[in-house]
Amino acid sequence: MSTARTEPTVTVASAAPADLDVDLLALPVFGSDDLAQDVGGLSAASGGELARARASGEFRPKPRETLLVRTVGDGWRPPRVLHVAARTEAPDAGAPLREAAAVAARTASRLHVGRLAFVCRGDVDPVRAVQAAAEGLVLGCFEDRRYKSDREEPTLRECIVVADEAADGDLPAAASRGRTLAAAANVARELAGEPSNVLTPRVFAERAAALVGEAGVGVEILDEDAIRSLGMELLLGVARGSSEPPRLLVMRHEPPHAKESPVLALVGKGVTFDTGGISIKPADGMERMKEDMSGGAAVVGALRAIGQLRAPCRVIGLVPMTENMPGGRATKPGDILTGASGTTVEVTNTDAEGRLILADALWYARELGATHLVDVATLTGACIVALGHVSSGLFGRPAAWVDAVRGAGERAGESLWPLPVGEEYRELLRSEMADLNNVGGRPGGASSAAAFLEAFAGDLPWTHVDIAGTAWDDKGREDRAKGATGVMARTLAGLALDPGAW
Repeated sequence: MSTARTEPTVTVASAAPADLDVDLLALPVFGSDDLAQDVGGLSAASGGELARARASGEFRPKPRETLLVRTVGDGWRPPRVLHVAARTEAPDAGAPLREAAAVAARTASRLHVGRLAFVCRGDVDPVRAVQAAAEGLVLGCFEDRRYKSDREEPTLRECIVVADEAADGDLPAAASRGRTLAAAANVARELAGEPSNVLTPRVFAERAAALVGEAGVGVEILDEDAIRSLGMELLLGVARGSSEPPRLLVMRHEPPHAKESPVLALVGKGVTFDTGGISIKPADGMERMKEDMSGGAAVVGALRAIGQLRAPCRVIGLVPMTENMPGGRATKPGDILTGASGTTVEVTNTDAEGRLILADALWYARELGATHLVDVATLTGACIVALGHVSSGLFGRPAAWVDAVRGAGERAGESLWPLPVGEEYRELLRSEMADLNNVGGRPGGASSAAAFLEAFAGDLPWTHVDIAGTAWDDKGREDRAKGATGVMARTLAGLALDPGAW
């Protein structure tokens, strides 16, 4: 199996920046900060380049802008210094360092740097700062070039996070945790970027099982016969048009001393390619539909990190996997399917397939003993219209559970924006022939889709995260490569690592 994951090692040092034996030293710069207090001597060593660049407008305090200078003075070991403009305001204190570190790693990769040091600066708790910096460094160096015949081996192999010693915190552990969380997101990015002729439902299940199995997570792969025996006609109905059989991946993290409750269930949409089925999509942009399993990829990445970091609570991960294809056996508009819960659904649009497979998986999560539910899916274009490509849509109840999931997102640097759901949107799904229609029309489309899922969550605390606008980056940024983003992998893992927050 080819891999795009080339995470560098991440260590922690408390040495003076001038003494570090590295190829490149990176410094976050906040606003008009002159670096004089904690990076003394740099101005002289670089010939006053920062002040000159600011005066000329070459370097401005706009987040993610960079200035690369050479050092020539005695006493400075790093031959080059990268200044990275960092945000001065963010929902979470670690976010500016995470972003600046990612910019530094991407720049270092372009410069073919082997050893990079990143200095934690600003008024941030050292443990939080080190974890955020480690996350950024590993996220920033991700570049998916698996299918390029002229690809070069990455040179960035070692990253050093420079931070003051903490009297009440384990900085190496914080760096390891940050690296593990970022690697989980990179796992999700790699899976979501895989072409669908390679990543069929069967291959997805096998690869995911290997990834989480390495982390000590229990795995079960249910084939089409097992799915049928559970009565999951919604999942089978979506899979019917494809020659590829569906799979249901069940992952269990069961720490030996964990309490019986809570049991967190993470459910991710795993449509490995979505043509829209009989309600076929336009050809323009359809190649992107290989990433319609990004929610499932996020759950797989999260479970891998949860196992590696030994989260203290019990976690169940469920990923229903299928293709959505047209064909002689495909579900047709007007068909009625019966879910494993006994709920009947009139399918009036076969391109609203994600909610169908998630509905059966949510029911099964409850059957397996879940006490709290989170589902993640590239579900609706309506969410992109509402929030663009900046924030994921967040739906759910009760408010305390929604706030807990949103808080985990803030700590991970992932924006989740609450949108409404409830009985009024459920009314849009009224069917004359069945219990529910699978679509509720264009107005309020993201909320009616969430209302459909809510019908299968029972009375458990439940949130739905629509990542249709955030799972893929068409343009790329200074801190992130184009392509799959791995969104929600770190948020989900963080939720499980800190059950005391909910």
